[in-house]
Amino acid sequence: MRGTIGMKEKDRSGIAVISFHIGKAFSVPLSHLVSILSAMGLSYLFIGVYEKLHLPNTTFLKNIFFFNYRTSSIFIVRLIVYLLLQIKISFRLLLVNHKFGRVIFFMSLPPLIPLLIVKMLRIKSYWLISANPLKLSLSDDSKTSKPMGLPLRLCFRLVDYIILYSPILVSDWQLESYRHKILIAHEHFLDFDIFTDTIPMPDRPRLIGYIGRLSKEKGIENFVRALPAILSNQQDHHVLIGGDGELNEKIKAFLQEEGILGRVDLPGWTSHDDLPGHLNQLRLLVLPSYTEGLPNIVLEAMACGTPVLATPVGAIPDIIVDGRTGFIMENNSPECIAKNVIRALNSPKLEQIAENGRQFAGEIFTFESTSARWKEVLKEI
Repeated sequence: MRGTIGMKEKDRSGIAVISFHIGKAFSVPLSHLVSILSAMGLSYLFIGVYEKLHLPNTTFLKNIFFFNYRTSSIFIVRLIVYLLLQIKISFRLLLVNHKFGRVIFFMSLPPLIPLLIVKMLRIKSYWLISANPLKLSLSDDSKTSKPMGLPLRLCFRLVDYIILYSPILVSDWQLESYRHKILIAHEHFLDFDIFTDTIPMPDRPRLIGYIGRLSKEKGIENFVRALPAILSNQQDHHVLIGGDGELNEKIKAFLQEEGILGRVDLPGWTSHDDLPGHLNQLRLLVLPSYTEGLPNIVLEAMACGTPVLATPVGAIPDIIVDGRTGFIMENNSPECIAKNVIRALNSPKLEQIAENGRQFAGEIFTFESTSARWKEVLKEI
């Protein structure tokens, strides 16, 4: 990788993936994307990380560049770090750009600087957006988040193609103006030898749960506030809340104040290897998110024969049909969550709905079907 740009023989048949702002939960979808693209000419992987990242399916890929950085609670510091990270990735991209002709940005925050470099090099670019970029920011403060709007719009204009998980997201994420450059694909697939139903529904403990980040956009606070009503109605049930995040202490304090901490298990972060075991203990998984793309946990639960109750956000309506493959709640207010949890648990069709969901996941989210769709997308591009 020595030498200067322009002195190298260009072989633009390869593909590069650039991804940053990655937390623990993102390692699985990134690993899946790399596994799919590796058979199609993936050449380089550029990753900005602020937490330890495990990519079990990428050990064969030698050209991985990690760019470590630290987060901060101060907006201006986070912005500077974010910009420096983009500059570092862009510089490395310049050094090896002769090895690929297509770059996939796999992130939701705008990758403006590396995208400008890619356009300058006349490399085909596409942006695989995993979550609503309009609702993500470097800051929770609406005033300081406004500056992100301009680079976001610039990226939408500059990128050659935008890849979304579902056609539903075009209007949901207000991307109608860019419909001409939108393609549909996802990186989701499951190992059905690992994610499978090992405990029949009648033999499971009376346990409902949430597994994911303990953060505002996931609606976890509303779920916790619904628990007093749920546990009062379902006297024999307990709750599992698996995950960590900034709301961890606040959740514990509320449960303690309501006197229900003893009926709620808080194991902390749940590793991907432990997920099947936890999911096979649940009679219902609740996902009360404000925003989503296509959450892996929903598919993993369905594959384990665990029915899911979720809000109709992102691509979730593509996979959950209320009363058939899962349950949908109208909104994620505590009152609505409580009402729908009780409805789902009392459904006489609960076991059949769980089986329908398991069969649906097994038919749609295989490695073969996901790879086939990506081959079609790359041909279109």
